[in-house]
Amino acid sequence: EPPGPGAIDFGAQSGRWAAFQERHRLSCEEAARLLLDAYEYRGLVKHTGGCHCGAVRFEVWASADLHVFNCNCSICTKKQNRHFIVPASRFKLLKGADNLTTYTFNTHRAQHTFCKTCGVQSFYTPRSNPDGYGIAPHCLDDGTVQTIVTEDINGKEWEKAVREHKTIRDMSKP
Repeated sequence: EPPGPGAIDFGAQSGRWAAFQERHRLSCEEAARLLLDAYEYRGLVKHTGGCHCGAVRFEVWASADLHVFNCNCSICTKKQNRHFIVPASRFKLLKGADNLTTYTFNTHRAQHTFCKTCGVQSFYTPRSNPDGYGIAPHCLDDGTVQTIVTEDINGKEWEKAVREHKTIRDMSKP
């Protein structure tokens, strides 16, 4: 019989869909979300990570081969803030919003978020990409990163470096 209003007809895949949901104990909505995530982010992997104490946890869709920036601006040097950039749509805070605090300085565009308990900054909102996130690769859980290529960026001359960089501002675009 045909599916009711709003239902999806999986045709010959109906049994496979039901078995998948049952095997993973997923609701129809949760299974659909996994399917859509996999399709939408084809070629990317889901990394998970967080701070040292575990109060802050996140997931991020990015390549298994990371392009990491090593900036020499004053705060990145002090914090050893190496990071890769992703669009906001590919980042999800799983827990710990109430355990984050933010530090800003100078233009106040960069939002340096860190855990109130352990002090670790596992991600932040970079000045170069305020519509995305800078993710600390060393805060990712093991098993999803294949390679890391590190690019030095001259943050001491931030405006010039960002203006001359051919791709950095587009890294937070979906």
